[in-house]
Amino acid sequence: MRIGFLINPWAGIGGTVALKGSDGEHIRSTALARGAQPRAQIKAQTMVQAFLNARLGDASIDWYSAAGSMGADVLAELKVPNVSVMPIAPPAQTEAADSHAALAWMLNQALDVLVFAGGDGTARDVFSVLGDKVPVIGIPAGVKIHSAVFAVTAHAAGEVLAGLVDGRITEVRREEVRDIDEVAFRKNQVRSTHFGDMLIPVAGEFMQQVKVGGIESDELVLSDIADWLESQLDPERLYLVGSGKTTATLMDHLNIANSLLGIDAIKAGQLIQGDCTEADLLALLADQDATAIVSIIGGQGHILGRGNPQFSPAVLACLGKENLWVIGSKGKLRSLAGRPLLIDTSDPGLDRQWAGLVTVITGFDDRVIYPLVAR
Repeated sequence: MRIGFLINPWAGIGGTVALKGSDGEHIRSTALARGAQPRAQIKAQTMVQAFLNARLGDASIDWYSAAGSMGADVLAELKVPNVSVMPIAPPAQTEAADSHAALAWMLNQALDVLVFAGGDGTARDVFSVLGDKVPVIGIPAGVKIHSAVFAVTAHAAGEVLAGLVDGRITEVRREEVRDIDEVAFRKNQVRSTHFGDMLIPVAGEFMQQVKVGGIESDELVLSDIADWLESQLDPERLYLVGSGKTTATLMDHLNIANSLLGIDAIKAGQLIQGDCTEADLLALLADQDATAIVSIIGGQGHILGRGNPQFSPAVLACLGKENLWVIGSKGKLRSLAGRPLLIDTSDPGLDRQWAGLVTVITGFDDRVIYPLVAR
């Protein structure tokens, strides 16, 4: 088995500091200036370790990796054998062209599968070089994860790769590569475009679905949820309202300006701070209790770890699971076709602690119990 391994080291860098993406040197520089820390390599390391732990067979494996921070460093740290490294070191600030060069080199190595860490922009880079020539497994490490070529978590990506290598997974199918316009995204406009299809292993609940966008067709349901939430808000308590159009309905109902795709802090019917970063949330939680209100990504089921990385492991540890409200219509739950809700914060221990049954507010004084899992 010949495995290609690529990391976009800047994937997700803007998430915790409310930049809603990582495309472009200016955005990455701004993210670093705000104190953001690269996390893509941590996600990739989680995948490799999960793969090593899940192996059942003894099939011979050859790895083909980009150099340095784009892959080889992680494999070296975990002492993975039989690694061939592209003989060109990446620059400190990698760009799409560096990914394209590494992918072209890997394609010439007759790969059986490519594993890559990044977001939708990285998936586009992979598609532009590989097309549907080689099956891929995406490690979700970006801010934007709309494409269906990613595993649901980094750990799940390792499980899928192990199943593929050991022969437990034998089928592949084509799934969509999608990306959004980051400039429009920062203006609270979601424009998702289909760029093509790539082959992925058929691995059931371990691979995610294409994100289902848009407000529920039944606006009354969302209005009922907003009415119920308004009746439950404590004027002495801080509320951290997550991103998305479902939560935006609550903010509109309260007549409070909202960032739509960010995290807004409200109290007593007033906006305390809009479009909060991770550091902002930690500062707010340092001296007051709060409740987080998050919605469900339609078709995927993520409630934490997609679209709201400001709710970092540190923030969630301060918050406490008991102070989480999940809202979503029963239509959103039906779109999951029986799949569970998902949490993927990059902290497997915290994810396991928060997993279990959660209450989902689905209407006015209407709630259901639904499973939340960490893959």
